[in-house]
Amino acid sequence: MKPPTRILLIDDHSLFRESLVRLLEAQSDLQVVAHCAGIAEALNILDRDPIDVILLDYDLGEERGTELLRELEARDLPAKVLMVTAGMSESVTRDALQAGVDGVLYKHNSPDQLLEAIRKIAGGEMWLEGQIIRSLVEESEERAAESRGTRPLTERQLEVLSGILEGLTNKEIAWNLKVSESSVKAVIQELFHKAGVRTRSQLVRIAIEKHAGDWISHRRGATGR
Repeated sequence: MKPPTRILLIDDHSLFRESLVRLLEAQSDLQVVAHCAGIAEALNILDRDPIDVILLDYDLGEERGTELLRELEARDLPAKVLMVTAGMSESVTRDALQAGVDGVLYKHNSPDQLLEAIRKIAGGEMWLEGQIIRSLVEESEERAAESRGTRPLTERQLEVLSGILEGLTNKEIAWNLKVSESSVKAVIQELFHKAGVRTRSQLVRIAIEKHAGDWISHRRGATGR
């Protein structure tokens, strides 16, 4: 039996934190190892306990959650990070993605969406809401017009990339495109090669940051999550 996903929750609002702990502990596949209000305490916990997924608020009073991302990179800690926030600016969101965050979820979303995001991130996928993707794409298109036409994608590669940006699994993408899951995996490897990356998270970051004008502009009519 697969062991539960080990979670560290970091939020400076104790009422929200305790409510979230109760929600997570009711899930058999999730385990809250610890929860705290600040970065120093979080780092002590990470030094002591193995953690799979960190639920991290951006606004921690006098601290900012993005400060922890730099510490995770400096210490080479493997935990994945889902930022659970009331809101962040586009520039902060972009910086968080660049720093290695695996997903961003707004606090106004439902508990079911939070649980889905945790499970996807624990499984090596990424979670970005449609409105976040659209705003980042719009900003990136203005800065990356010169990239249009560089390293173009095939229609099938564009379709698979679109599914990845919508947070779909390989199986879901294959079902939508009426192809085999192995075919989708092969296309994803082609995308990795073109983007010069090794993971889905890295692919999403590169697509948004460097190829909004030529790889993603066709998605402008997408509704997202």
